[in-house]
Amino acid sequence: MTWNVPNMLSVLRLAAAPMIAVMFLYFTRPYADWFALCLFLIASVTDWFDGYLARLWKQETRLGAMIDPIADKAMVVIALMVIVGYSSMSPWLVLPATLILFREVFVSGLREFLGDVAGTLKVTKLAKWKTATQMVAIAILFGQGVFEHYLGMSAWGMDQAMVDQVMTGAVEDTQGLLWKHAGMVWTGWIGLVLLWVAAALTAITGYDYFRKALPHLKD
Repeated sequence: MTWNVPNMLSVLRLAAAPMIAVMFLYFTRPYADWFALCLFLIASVTDWFDGYLARLWKQETRLGAMIDPIADKAMVVIALMVIVGYSSMSPWLVLPATLILFREVFVSGLREFLGDVAGTLKVTKLAKWKTATQMVAIAILFGQGVFEHYLGMSAWGMDQAMVDQVMTGAVEDTQGLLWKHAGMVWTGWIGLVLLWVAAALTAITGYDYFRKALPHLKD
């Protein structure tokens, strides 16, 4: 095994994946959301750097080719699991997340079954866009959790009537409820839209991989 910088970045990203869930076990919200968001963003940046450095320094290895997609899938799967688990279980969130998780498991199983001929399922440009869209959507949804819990902290001690008066402008907004609510709504909508886009790309690329593998499955 070749332990160059790109491979070490991939390994660190793989090790960081379960830490996203651990943040919610040992920290209260919104601090857990902050830590998970920062960890996810750092890991997502290393996803670009390890591939770029491997090509720049001509250090592309079989180890890196194996770990890189595994790390990506682990980051996405664990992050989605955490987001869905701490959400209101809205079908608008659960459905695209389920489609993404199903595709990742299906393609991974397909690659394992194909064994030596798994090289026919090369990562396409569209698949890279799919991964990028997933990561942006997840980061924004973590951001929604931050806004949501700061909004709850700011409204602590207020009854619903007082909150309604602040939101309508009848009472001065000294706690910043308006901008926190706007941040929560906008990140929620943008995150959901991008997640559905990612789910659509996931379905397209998953079908493409299945179509390419079909000749090897006919027996």
